Amino acid sequence: MRRERSYLFCPGDRPERFAKALASGADRVVLDLEDAVLPDAKAGARDGLADWLAGAPPGSAIVRVNALGTPWHEDDVRALAGLPGLAGLMLPKTEGSDGLAALRARLAPERSLVALVETVRAFADLRGLAAAPGLHRLAFGSVDFCTEAGIRGHDRELDYVRSRLVLESALAGLAPPVDGVTVAVRQDDVLAGDVERARRFGFGGKLCIHPGQVAAVNAGFSPSAEEVAWARRVLAACAAGPGAIVVDGKLVDRPVRLQAEAILEDAA
Repeated sequence: MRRERSYLFCPGDRPERFAKALASGADRVVLDLEDAVLPDAKAGARDGLADWLAGAPPGSAIVRVNALGTPWHEDDVRALAGLPGLAGLMLPKTEGSDGLAALRARLAPERSLVALVETVRAFADLRGLAAAPGLHRLAFGSVDFCTEAGIRGHDRELDYVRSRLVLESALAGLAPPVDGVTVAVRQDDVLAGDVERARRFGFGGKLCIHPGQVAAVNAGFSPSAEEVAWARRVLAACAAGPGAIVVDGKLVDRPVRLQAEAILEDAA
């Protein structure tokens, strides 16, 4: 199965937008009960979302519930965790593996659990969070993180943070992490640069805040035609027999073969 490259947020209290979000081409739609919904509207949004998920096709959308310790978290999980349309839960303000373990225990095995890393405390405990049993993936809440940390920029100012997210995910055997949002909407050059940087760092996807960002994110996190052609040449050379293997003037060893296999798997 192709890795999930694009996670498109959609307000959980705007059911008239759900169909458009699902038709956007996003690998995952995230119906948001946290930042997108005002406190006085959260209960009504939850009830409406529960009704929608009860009748939706299996695995239609992920829901970003409210954070642990808020007045709405327990009601969110109780109302939504068992509904057929739910693909999984995204936990904001994740701090501590115990909370993730408790949430995982309330989800069916086939449903994913994504932890948003968006506080300094979460970053300090990154290894513990990544090792939480049953966690599917880490995602970077870069805007909230920068606000708390006092970091004024989302580019190279976050190189260390992004590297840690990628390395700790790999160490824990998780899918590559999901990079934070690009707040510049309808600025294709900015989005393309953000996607290219995230992929070079080892991220496997990106959070999106507008349907118009999805196509560029999906393309940017997919192997290019040149990468696919190179991978096929490598595997064809490996299949030809034993001995030293050289492709495009470069020696092919086991790590190179594994890289080629991963490219073709992502391109499938």
